[in-house]
Amino acid sequence: MHSQVQEDLVCHDPGEHINPFTPEKAREIIMSLQQPAVFCNMTCDWPAQHWTAEHLSEVLHGKQVRFRMGMKRTDTVPQFETTCGYVEATLEEFLTWNHDQSPLSGPFRDYDHSEFWAYADYKYFVSLFDDKTDIFEDVIWSDFGFPGRNGRESTLWIGSMGAHTPCHQDSYGCNLVFQVQGRKRWHLFPPEDTAFLYPTRIPYEESSVFSKINVVNPDLKRFPQFCKARRHVVTLNPGQVLFVPRHWWHYVESIDPVTVSMNSWIELEEDHQARVEEAITRMLVCALKTAEDPHSTRAWLNPTEIEEISHEVNCRYLNRAVSALFDHYRTSKVVEIQALRTNRENKKKEGLNVHDHMEMEQTSGQDLILGTVKQDAASPFGPDLVPVMPSSEELFSDREGVFEDDGKDFVGKDGEHSGKLHCTKRQRMMSKSEDAIVEQNASNSSMAASQTFISTDDLLDCLVSPQVTRIVAQLLIQGKRLWF
Repeated sequence: MHSQVQEDLVCHDPGEHINPFTPEKAREIIMSLQQPAVFCNMTCDWPAQHWTAEHLSEVLHGKQVRFRMGMKRTDTVPQFETTCGYVEATLEEFLTWNHDQSPLSGPFRDYDHSEFWAYADYKYFVSLFDDKTDIFEDVIWSDFGFPGRNGRESTLWIGSMGAHTPCHQDSYGCNLVFQVQGRKRWHLFPPEDTAFLYPTRIPYEESSVFSKINVVNPDLKRFPQFCKARRHVVTLNPGQVLFVPRHWWHYVESIDPVTVSMNSWIELEEDHQARVEEAITRMLVCALKTAEDPHSTRAWLNPTEIEEISHEVNCRYLNRAVSALFDHYRTSKVVEIQALRTNRENKKKEGLNVHDHMEMEQTSGQDLILGTVKQDAASPFGPDLVPVMPSSEELFSDREGVFEDDGKDFVGKDGEHSGKLHCTKRQRMMSKSEDAIVEQNASNSSMAASQTFISTDDLLDCLVSPQVTRIVAQLLIQGKRLWF
């Protein structure tokens, strides 16, 4: 598989290149696929494919960028952003530190390269290239069926070897990730395995649910259910685009000396209610944590959260989310009514009698069923779209390879292109989740008294778990629908 994927990345003259998927087909795949997959040969004519760290250093020309500094260690505790150091530096200074490794001066002087990694993450194009907006056109997400989407709706990530993002789940949308320079290894887990990943909202970051587990070096004594989580692993190479479906958990690590990638979060229909759930979460977390310690937010609020967190502001945030949801409902109803009216008028013009109408519906129903069968039978996978398959390896058993160039590629198994999409068996997974909770409670009951102290964070983990906030949001929306 490794050699096959590498061959697929060899692009011919961009002027002659034809993408393997039309924008319409790519969008159809993205909107229907329920498992991660890698697109190949879709970015050969993108100017952004040349955006190496060196090139970006020249483009940004001395602009200061914030780097997150983490340790190259294999502790079982995740390195959340609240525990990292931060450095303001230019890309040129970053490249010098990464190359020379032991600078005696400059912004990285306090960080030994052998012990630390650097990560310029979550850098929004609109902030980074505020005076160079023409550069947005170098990123062509419209090739994936999203007209007008370019760098303006994108985020840039630049890191050294070992730089990583802790395992988390995004509350909104699905994700497209374009790898430009170096390689990144992605560890992904399906949303049905959430109970096995021990979700937490501390540290709090809007739209991110973190896992308490360091998934590449887990503490299985403390988190025994994690062994049931189905890990999917893929090494993303330059030129490839990874599709991450909605709510898939992911841990991402740089495995080359310098990595550059960019992504765009694609909005989905479900996001409207998810924003209400997130607003409820924000209000509860901020209320309880500020009551616990009104003078210190650094320990629980992610550094990316720069907005005011007062109760008044959070109330406005919740009301805006609810109003946006109802606006969406109204718009959807208007569009639906207009479509029905147009359809009815067309039928009248065609002079269809009742018999013809029934016959047409029956035929349409048969065509729909046949079409569904045909669509299920025709797999979208092949050399240009590779599914990310569950990993059979216990990758965390040996972590020495994290900071080495191991040359492995985890895009599926050799010679396999599965035609089956990852199917969710809701009842089976709910049963598994319930078993996990029961077993976890049984394990917790045997803890010593000193370990059973209920902290604010323990309470929050229950109050703002995704299952609870979803129910609260639904009840809140149902109550307000009386006015709708």
